[in-house]
Amino acid sequence: MSAPRISFEFFPPKTLEASFRLWETVRMLAPLNPDFVSVTYGAGGTTRQLTHEAVTTIGREFGLNVAAHLTCVDASRAETLEIARSYAAAGVSEIVALRGDPPKGQGGFSAHPEGFAHSAELITALKETGDFNIRVGAYPEPHPEAVDASADIQWLKRKFEAGADSAITQFFFEAETFLRFRDAADKAGIDASKIVPGIIPIENWSGIRRFALSTGATVPAWLDDAFTKAARDGREDLLATALCTELCDTLMNEGVPALHFYTLNRPTLTRDVCYALGVTPAVELQNVA
Repeated sequence: MSAPRISFEFFPPKTLEASFRLWETVRMLAPLNPDFVSVTYGAGGTTRQLTHEAVTTIGREFGLNVAAHLTCVDASRAETLEIARSYAAAGVSEIVALRGDPPKGQGGFSAHPEGFAHSAELITALKETGDFNIRVGAYPEPHPEAVDASADIQWLKRKFEAGADSAITQFFFEAETFLRFRDAADKAGIDASKIVPGIIPIENWSGIRRFALSTGATVPAWLDDAFTKAARDGREDLLATALCTELCDTLMNEGVPALHFYTLNRPTLTRDVCYALGVTPAVELQNVA
């Protein structure tokens, strides 16, 4: 079995310390030759400028194909498309187009009076520019605002019809969660080969567990038990590496060709899992006599 194609997600730094962590993360993972790396966009557009700076700097300094997250939150259509044009002018050809999360304290998403009402409208507008390869989000478990799982499938289909080129899923803990979703998407007429599973290496179980519950992801009881026992034995890192590698290996055995890692700007576990899957650093030979 050949090594998978890989990609990584980073988030923009808000402090000097976080800046160093981001650059160390990119430096550690860039040699693995990812298809692309993406940089997130804070809730309510709070990291808009930081995201732009991180995207352009990573692309320039590391030579990576960088995808910028772009949302519909708190901006007019004109403002959003101006941001997209600024990315195109900087040589960025990948966009992760999302509706986006509302600012903290705001109960739910409310479209800007002159903005895009939802991600499908944003995707259509970006597609019309002809400047970008467009990636979108997908939910192997029902989105907190979705009526049911079938509604998520139909919405994903609409995003592909609007012009999306591929989709990246929210993370999950069991391979069957993704495989059921992939099969349902295929049955609905979606090209399932364009759906890339999102993988989150578990650097800190309590934090990941809390985040998972907030997004509506299922937290299996066996996983809780495993990390409780591992914590007693001081073997959490070993367990995290083994579980993530096993999850990825199962997906690959089911025909999944590409994996997208949510790094949380903590690269070591992601790197170790990639090594275990057969992804190795590109080696450049120089001055070989």
